[in-house]
Amino acid sequence: MTLTANQISTDLREIADQERAQSAQRFFKTGKGEYGEGDIFLGIRVPMLRKKIRPCAAISIHELTRLLRSPYHEERLLALMIFVYRFERGEEVLRNRIYKLYLGNTQHINNWDLVDSSASQIVGAHLANKSTQPLIDLAASENLWERRIAIIATHWFIRMHRYDETLKIAHLLIGDDQDLIHKAVGWMLREVGKRNQQIEVDFLESHYRRMPRTMLRYAIERFPEEKRQGYLKGRI
Repeated sequence: MTLTANQISTDLREIADQERAQSAQRFFKTGKGEYGEGDIFLGIRVPMLRKKIRPCAAISIHELTRLLRSPYHEERLLALMIFVYRFERGEEVLRNRIYKLYLGNTQHINNWDLVDSSASQIVGAHLANKSTQPLIDLAASENLWERRIAIIATHWFIRMHRYDETLKIAHLLIGDDQDLIHKAVGWMLREVGKRNQQIEVDFLESHYRRMPRTMLRYAIERFPEEKRQGYLKGRI
């Protein structure tokens, strides 16, 4: 029997936890005017979702896309996990299809954990040997989550010891007004520094005075305390 999105949804209801769902809705800022406004949860832990990836991996791409468009956060997260699983094991035709579906459904990839669990593995991986103009386009988007996809996708390049992509997107997002972008950019700069601190330092020396405080704090988190204070107090 062909696995459907509805069958997966029914299966997930059996392990849902209403108390945990209410806690998740507070944690992911789903109140009015917050970044996750209106999102709803089933209350399922990520490790439990991960156990569903392989048993559900044979689902068709059409049905998987239906799951990604679910109103329930965990169903969208599981769909993205399966997309990543299929992308990593797929031929080029399938990888291209998943990439296009991903960027065509960013309105459903609408919280930081959804972006962070998939952007690098799909968008970054797809663009590894292609033009990275799509990242620049995403960084210019009015959609918060598309901008986060742009910077998080560069983690793939960082792992390949390619840093120009991250620095370029970080530069474009320095003036962003969203805290979730400040955190993401700072995190990726820190990841660059873990592999080549001098490249991060060179970038910071040129830009740190303009960086939002949260972005800077995330970027210099692993620096020695004296150096951290130097940046924070503008003495570098």
